[in-house]
Amino acid sequence: MKIEIIIVVVILIAFTFVQLYFIHGQRNIETYPYVVKKKYDRFEIRSYEATLFTSVKLTTKGYKKSSSKGFSILAGYIFGNNERNEKISMTSPVSISLEDSMTMMFMVPKKLNKDMLPKPNQFGIEFKEVPAKTVAAIRFSGWANDTKIQKYKQNLKAALDAEGIKYSNQFYFFGYNAPYEVFNRKNEVIVEL
Repeated sequence: MKIEIIIVVVILIAFTFVQLYFIHGQRNIETYPYVVKKKYDRFEIRSYEATLFTSVKLTTKGYKKSSSKGFSILAGYIFGNNERNEKISMTSPVSISLEDSMTMMFMVPKKLNKDMLPKPNQFGIEFKEVPAKTVAAIRFSGWANDTKIQKYKQNLKAALDAEGIKYSNQFYFFGYNAPYEVFNRKNEVIVEL
């Protein structure tokens, strides 16, 4: 019985250190820059600057399947599955368009431009220049899934309607954490205004 308790304590200590390492590492990841224009009780209005993304259009439906497949393709590219076997820094958030056919996007680090990027080995990866835009964003914590994403999309629509703010049908999910991070998980649903 004593050995089992020691094993459990060691596992818990190791788990805690690993999670603290990931939390610390998250601070060093380049993020999609924005300026908050106005805060409301349930959402905020932001301006994003024009930014370059790597993207892949997915034929799978639903967050779980699409995020897994898209992440595998794009992570492969930035971890070296490209013509120069070159690694590219991870950025945050991972973006998924919430349309019938989902598109996953990773922001390209600011120090790189389209001409500097290696050609992908994987078919379907494209480089996409996203113009400057104004969006409304609603945040939620924990693990994302189709039900939660849909719930917060509806919450954002209702909050915007209540304020009389017009919005497009361009909704996106932003996920800020690696799949193995447990604490401080941050997710958002945004819509272009």
